[in-house]
Amino acid sequence: MRAHEAGWAHAAVSVRGPGWLPQPEDANALVPRLWPATTRKGADGVLSVGGVRVTDLVREHGSPAYVLDEADFRTRARAFRDAFGTPPDVHWDVFYAGKAFLCTTIARWVAEEGLSLDVCTGGELTVAERAGFPMERIGFHGNNKSVGELERAVELGVGRIIVDSFHELERLSRITRSLGRTARVMIRVTAGVEAHTHEYIATAHEDQKFGLSISTGDALDAVRQAHADPGLELLGLHSHIGSQIFDSAGFEVAARRVLALHQQIAEEIGLELPEMDLGGGFGIAYTTQDDPSDAGQLATEMTRIVSDECDSRGIAVPRLSIEPGRAIAGPAMCTVYEVGTVKTVELDGGAVRTYVSVDGGMSDNLRTALYDAEYSCTLASRRSEAPALLSRVVGKHCEAGDIVVMDEFLPGDLAPGDLLAVPGTGAYCWSMASNYNHLLRPPVVAVRDGETRVVVRRETEADLLATDIGPDLNAGSAAER
Repeated sequence: MRAHEAGWAHAAVSVRGPGWLPQPEDANALVPRLWPATTRKGADGVLSVGGVRVTDLVREHGSPAYVLDEADFRTRARAFRDAFGTPPDVHWDVFYAGKAFLCTTIARWVAEEGLSLDVCTGGELTVAERAGFPMERIGFHGNNKSVGELERAVELGVGRIIVDSFHELERLSRITRSLGRTARVMIRVTAGVEAHTHEYIATAHEDQKFGLSISTGDALDAVRQAHADPGLELLGLHSHIGSQIFDSAGFEVAARRVLALHQQIAEEIGLELPEMDLGGGFGIAYTTQDDPSDAGQLATEMTRIVSDECDSRGIAVPRLSIEPGRAIAGPAMCTVYEVGTVKTVELDGGAVRTYVSVDGGMSDNLRTALYDAEYSCTLASRRSEAPALLSRVVGKHCEAGDIVVMDEFLPGDLAPGDLLAVPGTGAYCWSMASNYNHLLRPPVVAVRDGETRVVVRRETEADLLATDIGPDLNAGSAAER
């Protein structure tokens, strides 16, 4: 699942497109499951989200822009809350992944919908604090939390700190003694499970940076150390097998191994841990080849997995947590770009490739370059009757790998000034956005009931220069002085 080591251009790529991408009968048509729930196309071909036409949105807020469907986001959050809150005799807490996309508005929506929140840096914790998020509903992740971050978490009284190493246990021990406080912790364990996903986002196999190994005994030793520390309240074990996962089989194996350790702790240490987190990282549909499960199906499968394993071991089901990952924010947002140039390149064998350059790129969506991620897109500003051509949507950066959509059939009459929209950009796109080539990061514009509201403003050139502490340009050169 990795790119060719010499770069994307050296990989074997068919100029006729991947096998899963058929030529559409109508290049104007939408595939509804790829888009935010309120997305529509009018008879004129103009895309609307939340009752707002993207042509009007771009006219007011500029391009590129992330378009966030508030109703879709809230609906997905409620779906996970309700699905995992209804199974009998099993309680699940649902933690929204701040790393997917976080701003103060999102933190407030998450709180209002009754979810908990995962953060993994002091910066994310600061956003949650500013939003007034209940600290007792926050989990603090991270494999290398600084002393300052841990001190802040303990001072604020976050609900749980997910401990990732022995060094972190030692830091927390010193901090709680110094502050005279108690920290609630979970021990992150690696269960040795290979999630069926990109290797960079598979997180429970042994050869990676996260967690303490069950198989080597490190996880059990960490439990003993945490239990013996009067400044730490040990809640339970935490397992996370990866991200963009569609198959529940990996969770079944992980649950079996983590519950075996849970039982071993009870038998050998005499400690019945009250909680357990099985992670999540559920997948979403970026293209028609993706077939994610809905929240109800996931709740049923995950509850069965844990209940069956606990029954077989004769132990009580602990209070459980789940982390949907990108599954809430990801589908709730799309990105709108303006086309700048279009060119057709003749290739060997008489094939051609059409390059459509837009006004953003890897600075607002790094995932294509980083993970070989595949996206879809559509002409968003008009209807076209032109035949569909296999196209590659690329950005404006000085980088050959600056690709937004690797393969998509788009109308053959695309021209400068047209708008394209890319679905599924709500998770990890704004979060990973950069100022590469000193490009300005786009705004996030929330839409609902025909109204727009900027929740993250577009950057300005003043923002770019705000941290640039260089020579005093008004003081003249050294020679002049």
